[in-house]
Amino acid sequence: MLKVGCHLSIGKGYEEAARNAVRLNSGAFQYFPKNPRSLTVKRWNPKDAEGCARLSREHGLASIAHSAYLINLASEDDQLRRASVLSLRNDLEIAEACGSVGVVVHFGKYKGADTLQGYKNIIQCVHEVLLDWQGRAMLLIENQAGEGTRMGSTLEELMQIRNLSDCRDRVGFCFDTCHAFACGLWSSQPDGWAELAAKASSIGYFDHLKAVHLNDSKYPGGLCKDRHENIGFGHIGDERFRQLLQTPQLQSLPLVLETPTPADGSHASEIERVFRLAAN
Repeated sequence: MLKVGCHLSIGKGYEEAARNAVRLNSGAFQYFPKNPRSLTVKRWNPKDAEGCARLSREHGLASIAHSAYLINLASEDDQLRRASVLSLRNDLEIAEACGSVGVVVHFGKYKGADTLQGYKNIIQCVHEVLLDWQGRAMLLIENQAGEGTRMGSTLEELMQIRNLSDCRDRVGFCFDTCHAFACGLWSSQPDGWAELAAKASSIGYFDHLKAVHLNDSKYPGGLCKDRHENIGFGHIGDERFRQLLQTPQLQSLPLVLETPTPADGSHASEIERVFRLAAN
């Protein structure tokens, strides 16, 4: 059975987020461990986090945390890097306590002329975050849509960053469907997913894939525009999602919707739509 869910608020706590996932008949959910627009380290309630972990165990829920938007692994700014490291460690601690698979972090954008330095910055930042981390929660690097810079839009780049890390056993991946489609990695051709899945298998990417962001795209593929749409209502479309959802390597992973909230305020019908696509 696929573990499908959506992003949920922690406005009433981590345990309540898990409870809302149960109410939605979800198998997975994503949450921001703290304010996504700040790098401030959060003092969190261990009892609340344990309640989240307990509910997740009881109901077979898989969860992932998502790091703050301000984090940029590739940045040259020492102050930002230090703040990012502290913020990500804080996220990992919260994710561990909540029983989550890991913390999703964007690949990073480098604005300098020497792209190689950008990759070095990412490796160094990941190293500082994970150097003495002993928990099971992993850092999950997400592929990018190619907006502004093409860095982080290929599977080979993500694999190389992981391979060059001294902490590679604590590094995994989160695959974003909209990002892959937007940058042209997931071809607009009818057999595009089969080609991408074959590549992911051949280079070992699937071996380290721990979560999927399940998003349709408001724009055609290849335009590098990161604009999410509800499943089946964008340019990726039902047939391509059907192929993806029937991929064996994705069957046990958390598949999380980051799509616009429907008019009724609930993603329940969209989650049901995903299950129907997977079954046909």
